[in-house]
Amino acid sequence: MAGMTLVIAHRGASGYLPEHTLEAYRLAIAQGADFIEPDLVPTRDGVLIARHENELSDSTDVAEHPAFAGRRTRKRIDGIEREGWFAEDFTWAEIRQLRARERLPALRPQSAAHDGRYRIPSFAEVVALARESRRVGVYPETKHPTWFEIEGTQLDGTRIGLDTGALLLDTLLAQDFTDPARVFIQSFEVGNLLRLAREQMPARGLRLPLVQLLGDIGPAAAGALARPWDLAFRAARGGDTDAAYPGLGDAVGRPPAEMTYADLASAAGLRWLAGHVAAVGPWKENLLSSRRLDRPAGSAHPWQRGARLHPLLAQARSLGLGVHPYTLRAEAAFLNREADGRGLSMEEEIALLVAAGATGFFTDQPDRGAAWVAAGTISPAAPPR
Repeated sequence: MAGMTLVIAHRGASGYLPEHTLEAYRLAIAQGADFIEPDLVPTRDGVLIARHENELSDSTDVAEHPAFAGRRTRKRIDGIEREGWFAEDFTWAEIRQLRARERLPALRPQSAAHDGRYRIPSFAEVVALARESRRVGVYPETKHPTWFEIEGTQLDGTRIGLDTGALLLDTLLAQDFTDPARVFIQSFEVGNLLRLAREQMPARGLRLPLVQLLGDIGPAAAGALARPWDLAFRAARGGDTDAAYPGLGDAVGRPPAEMTYADLASAAGLRWLAGHVAAVGPWKENLLSSRRLDRPAGSAHPWQRGARLHPLLAQARSLGLGVHPYTLRAEAAFLNREADGRGLSMEEEIALLVAAGATGFFTDQPDRGAAWVAAGTISPAAPPR
């Protein structure tokens, strides 16, 4: 897939069917996605399942099961209080009793019409589906790895103690799906990607591309979106962050304990990341917002002209890093607007990002993303020399 603009089906074809279901992934494959993206959380018995969060009530019918009513609880995940039912308090056999629901029913009534039809898949089932396609790749994300391995507890107070990175790799090996051209592994945390690169993959004879996801890198970033949770957690516990993230503080000129996503997205931060990841995944709003466009008369694609996009795009490409922004969505509620109030289409947003250096993009509507790429409107920008 070298040289292509990658179409990454965000949670499957989640603009059309309930996210993280085999049916949504299957539709994404049929629509031409290059990769399908499962977010991964573990069950109590260590089975990785495809859910955006370990709290299950937003995307399943767990609240409708009287047998599970007593498992509703409160937990503090990555510094944020959550109430509901959590994957780590259920066995895989119990998860199989649940059915998926559309998470945004008011916005996507077509998808909500499928509520209750589809079950929650394991990561192994998602990989098997990709393998059967003989073409599509998988782009899994380890959700909350510090919580699951070190910080979190099950309903009875037992420490969870599950290493999601190791579980992910072992699943890929068991499924014989280890072609580096068909796998990306992503995380918003830094430490688990370092561990994958330096310990866990070498120990298994694997070399798979890693992707550092970036939270809010804008000037007003605050709260959980402003910095990687593992850095904040280690700092709060008094851990030696310099030893845990070797070279990061020296590279950026700031102690890792104080570091933000904006620091990682700086030229110095990107140079450090390039030592162990293949790409970065920034939030598209940070790249597109607050821009001013010149629109020369007669231009075939005026939105390409004079766009003042975030310097991360050019800096990352100059280092040989891929850039895969998230998430391109077709609904008006998610689209940017010009200064004159005109709304951009999803395709116009894609064009802006790819012209500036993006080498792939996450989308809820992979059919439209694939159609845009197939049309060959713009070739990916070459890394600046």
